[in-house]
Amino acid sequence: MNTLEASIRNTKSKGEVNSLRQKGEVPAIIYGGTEENQKISLSKKQVKYLIEQENFLSNIISLNINSQLIRVLPREVSYDTLTDDPIHIDFLRIVKGAKIIIEIPVRFINNEKSPGLKRGGVLNIVRRKIELKCATENVPNELVVDLEGLEIGTSIKISSITLPENVTPTIQGRDFVVATVAAPTVFKEPEKPAVEGAEGTEGTEGAEGAVAAEGAEGAEEATSEGGEKDPKGEKGKEEQKKDQKAPSEKK
Repeated sequence: MNTLEASIRNTKSKGEVNSLRQKGEVPAIIYGGTEENQKISLSKKQVKYLIEQENFLSNIISLNINSQLIRVLPREVSYDTLTDDPIHIDFLRIVKGAKIIIEIPVRFINNEKSPGLKRGGVLNIVRRKIELKCATENVPNELVVDLEGLEIGTSIKISSITLPENVTPTIQGRDFVVATVAAPTVFKEPEKPAVEGAEGTEGTEGAEGAVAAEGAEGAEEATSEGGEKDPKGEKGKEEQKKDQKAPSEKK
């Protein structure tokens, strides 16, 4: 169990709280049980060190306040939006017999002893944390899943995880899955088109284009020749009309 040195604070305004933070302290509050809420401050350096450790929000901490040890559970941490430093912490006072709902992280061990994973299987984690209902004095730091001997296709359910006494999952009525050892997935790249085929296609398109061009040129020549004959035809019609009118002009 981790121990933190804490001091009682009597801040009453935001200015006093900000001044406390500038001195390298983190304001906090202890609540729960029959006692009144208690305002305290902690060393930011020590707090940051503990937060960087795993499972800070599920670890019971002992606060040393004026030589009196108080067991608490961190429930919420507020952070500065710019520096990401902790600026306030809420602690729940541990009271024997009281129950809380808390999320506990899951840790997987013995990956190298799983035959399924050795053959290329994949550990598919469905739940990295499990919400539990437990007594405040009996909060587990983590839930451990042993992968030794697990084959591909194995489903790890909540019933296969050993829970502490009087600790139960909040999800009731079904044996939900925590993780599975899935078969390996192989990605096959699509075949690329042959370079020669691509060139042949281009050649075909070129040939078709050439034929179309020749056809167009032929059509233009035919139109041009037809255009030359049209005037002669019109001239022949005019001469025929003159021949028909000739007898009347002689009269």
